[in-house]
Amino acid sequence: MFLYDMNPDFSCYLTPAGRSYSGAEPVIPLPYPGEGGPVYPGDDEAVIPLPYPGEGGPVYPGDDEPVIPLPDPGEGGPVYPGGGGGGRPGTSRVRFLNAAYNYPALRITVANSRFANRLGYASITGYGRVRAGYQTVTVAAANGRIYVRKSMPFQVNGLTTIAVINTANGLDLLQIADSCCAPSNGLSSLRIGNLAYNSGPLDVLMSDGRVVWGDLRYKEVASFRAIAPGAYQFFYADTNLSPMPSWLGIEPLDPAWLGVYPPQETFGSLYLDVSTGERYTVYLLQNGPGRNNIQNFILVDR
Repeated sequence: MFLYDMNPDFSCYLTPAGRSYSGAEPVIPLPYPGEGGPVYPGDDEAVIPLPYPGEGGPVYPGDDEPVIPLPDPGEGGPVYPGGGGGGRPGTSRVRFLNAAYNYPALRITVANSRFANRLGYASITGYGRVRAGYQTVTVAAANGRIYVRKSMPFQVNGLTTIAVINTANGLDLLQIADSCCAPSNGLSSLRIGNLAYNSGPLDVLMSDGRVVWGDLRYKEVASFRAIAPGAYQFFYADTNLSPMPSWLGIEPLDPAWLGVYPPQETFGSLYLDVSTGERYTVYLLQNGPGRNNIQNFILVDR
């Protein structure tokens, strides 16, 4: 074994282990593999020798805190519960909206829990709790015929609406997050979702020309926007106007604008009297077989 001195003046050359020339300090030889040997302690501190494999040994606790030893393989042991939950599984809150046009009342279950026996069209359940994680949602007719069965994720402490919607091949489920920042400074929150299968992309505008949301497509639910208390009238149309910036809140119309239709061709409207500290969700549902036959379904949450 040899040591190399990297001094560029080459005053020391290749040197046998354990010897030193040119006045260098003595070198402690390294042990042969498997032989063991001394370890330099550093700052005169004692070094605790490592145990032999399988023998175990002390573990430095750090800041004098006790260390819980890991169990032997297969023995089990303590598991950190996380969040003070005591190791119990979390739950999620969910409600169901029947937006399935031209279908009979629906029976809805999550895993083995029945949420609704006969949920009619344009109806919604209250929030109920389910175990967090993936759960199987089943939508069936009252006679037991299954329309859709789907595994869906439920987050711990989540708050969601699941809409039963139309598709070209039958029914499907659309999961919509309901969490929203609590309204403050006397404001409320508003969003609009397009669940009308027979509609094209639509704009939500006001009679003074402001476009609140643009190109709202089927199965698209807009983000919540701050809205000041007051009376509002919104219209649904297909325009080429640019929408307001997403961060801009909605302010009331001058009363003179109420009842005035915008110059664009519209196919629906919404009158909304907004109070303080509310969360408004307006779902557009199909209201007939024709193109853009829609109706408003208004939800108010606190």
